[in-house]
Amino acid sequence: MRKKVEKNCVHELGLHLVFCPKYRKPIFTGIVEIELKHILSQTCAEYGWGVEVLEIMPDHVHLFIQINPSDCPNEIARTLKSISAVYIFTRFPDLKGRKFWGSGLWSTGVYYGSVGNVNEQTIREYINGQKQD
Repeated sequence: MRKKVEKNCVHELGLHLVFCPKYRKPIFTGIVEIELKHILSQTCAEYGWGVEVLEIMPDHVHLFIQINPSDCPNEIARTLKSISAVYIFTRFPDLKGRKFWGSGLWSTGVYYGSVGNVNEQTIREYINGQKQD
């Protein structure tokens, strides 16, 4: 991840997302895995989120992206899940009836992890040491 310089800020904001299909069905294999990787990468590019790492497991997705200060992690996950569900069900219509019985693709839960260029202890020491100098 690299530092981004914009007209009113400098930032290095990374976000680690993990989300699963409903019922934790292991459906992301073969062409479904390839198509999911494609649509998630394309969506990130369209919204200005830099994909650092994207890995599709049979029953969950790991995504590490660089985001902007104005981006809300909840909205990012919602956008990615919504667009990818529509795409996957359109591309593979039999998947919806066979595995999900008319419900949505994704479970409601999401793991959010913030990622930066320094760890928590370094930040604590830096802030606590400000008045000591």
